[in-house]
Amino acid sequence: MRTLLIDDERLARRELRRLLAQHPEVTIVGEAAHVAQAQAAIAEHRPDLLFLDVQMPGKTGFDLLAELDAPPAVIFTTAYDQYALQAFEVSALDYLLKPIDPARLAAALAKVTPPTEPPPTATDVLTSEDRVFVKDGQRYWFVRLSEVRLFESEGNYTRLYLPDGKPLVYRSLSTLEARLDPKAFFRASRKHLLNLRWVTGFDSWFNGGLLAHLDGAPDVELSRRQAQAFRERMSL
Repeated sequence: MRTLLIDDERLARRELRRLLAQHPEVTIVGEAAHVAQAQAAIAEHRPDLLFLDVQMPGKTGFDLLAELDAPPAVIFTTAYDQYALQAFEVSALDYLLKPIDPARLAAALAKVTPPTEPPPTATDVLTSEDRVFVKDGQRYWFVRLSEVRLFESEGNYTRLYLPDGKPLVYRSLSTLEARLDPKAFFRASRKHLLNLRWVTGFDSWFNGGLLAHLDGAPDVELSRRQAQAFRERMSL
């Protein structure tokens, strides 16, 4: 399991290296002391797992995950238990409190699914099974793309329609469209991108367009041009 250590404290990274030496399934491919360094290391090493500190100079560990298109598995390391526990309970991520207990580390590693294929590069298409990290206000969680019903443009942001909320992510709709699998997602309009999995039906609409009905999201209008493109794609 290719692993990257991200912590601004050199002694904390050294201690984590010492503890991980007892786990032969873990290969440490690099270290980073802040977010910019971590971004470069992730692009270079393509790790399967991050050990990630929360509080670092400049940007936080949450900020790093929010800027990654498809984050690897993450185990947080932090000294701030009250703040961390609240955040991680919401996001369903694992965490370790400093100083790290060896038994707790072993339990956390046991929850990480070993990779079955190389992680995606920055230019790979994101499939329905990929996850993205979402930060909205004080809430943080991983979202599997298959669960996003609808993507709605709001300027440089995109709102995600999920079963339990409608968070904003700092990605334009065009940026997301360029990374999403066109077999699973369809650009219905300048403002909307549909997850075809959640489309329940269509009605004829004005000027040859269509009105798409989605399970768990508002209806979306397709112009005549996009309706024709949809018919051609789906061989209707």
